[in-house]
Amino acid sequence: MKTLTTILLTLILGASLAQAAAFSKDAKYRTTKVHITADKPITAGSNTLEFSITKDGKAISGVVSLKAFMPAMPGMPAMESKTVAKDLGNGQYEATLNMAMSGTWQLHIFITPKTGKKSRVKTTINF
Repeated sequence: MKTLTTILLTLILGASLAQAAAFSKDAKYRTTKVHITADKPITAGSNTLEFSITKDGKAISGVVSLKAFMPAMPGMPAMESKTVAKDLGNGQYEATLNMAMSGTWQLHIFITPKTGKKSRVKTTINF
């Protein structure tokens, strides 16, 4: 009985730790790749995301702005959060977005490099 209780508690602890995994997602548009991470799982409210942006395998430096939105649905207005990411250097960026409720959010990442053309990478975040 003692062994069964130990196994059960171990399984419960393991399942709870698996739910608390950090967020990670990759998005791509042509040769521009964005790796999105968060130290904590994404939740309703304020979320700090880190971005690693490369084009043709090279880190991009410039201005990165973000727009997270959820379209209007019956009985619910559209929601939106916009921000400009902080440049951490070497293609690394950090931004805080406020996603008001759980569900599927569209995320558009607007990249304006110091040289070259602007680009937009689109993805979704579901929590």
